[in-house]
Amino acid sequence: MTEGKVFLVGAGPGDTGLITVRGKQLIDSADAVVYDALANSALLPPGARETGRPELYYVGKRGGSKDSVTQDEINALLIKLAREGKRTVRLKGGDPFVFGRGGEELEYLRRANVPVVVVPGITAALGCAAESGLPLTFRSEASRLTFITAHRAEEAASIDWTGLGDRQTTVVVYMGLASAAAVRDGLIAVGRDPATPVAVLARGTRPDSQAAVGCLDGLAGLAAEVGDGPAILVIGDVVARSTPWRAAQAAALIAREAA
Repeated sequence: MTEGKVFLVGAGPGDTGLITVRGKQLIDSADAVVYDALANSALLPPGARETGRPELYYVGKRGGSKDSVTQDEINALLIKLAREGKRTVRLKGGDPFVFGRGGEELEYLRRANVPVVVVPGITAALGCAAESGLPLTFRSEASRLTFITAHRAEEAASIDWTGLGDRQTTVVVYMGLASAAAVRDGLIAVGRDPATPVAVLARGTRPDSQAAVGCLDGLAGLAAEVGDGPAILVIGDVVARSTPWRAAQAAALIAREAA
């Protein structure tokens, strides 16, 4: 039997044009594709559901749902497909190694002696920021960039915010909608100015993307404005250079002049 192989492929933040050429080639030549909820299903080969070529396995996790596929089940499926001699693409939203459990899956496959290759993808922070014209770093203004994750308020409360109060640091919070208030409190507690510009970028690069901008002290309200995720929070002076911020400032000026 031909030895199988697993490719951990980053699908990018949502727009199908943002996957790498290599990633799309691997999907189109795969025997099986195991894909997440955050990976755009339009990336799957046309007709695959009808023909069964490649085999498709949806393993999206849904918070709080009893029907969600566990990580152990995903790991076991990857091993099974590889041992059946199949070229298997594990398609993950964003980049596999940025808050995507790609590292865990890589280690599991290594321990099982399954050949594995990682193909990077555009992570949400980069894709969403680019769509919004938001430079995450800027010479003499933002010389440091930090990615953190805080899916729940208790996770945000446990973060060591020391060092993130520096005005030169742009902070990007993944999965931060529900924890926006705790993120605000943590940053202000270590000295971040409550008037620091912030952005909430929801469903970035997708047709229903939405951005809400304002100041750090109003972060929780902004998170409530954008609806469901996925979403990232961006905190830092560079937000004031973004397209949504400039649009909001122009609208405010028009309103003042009209009044």
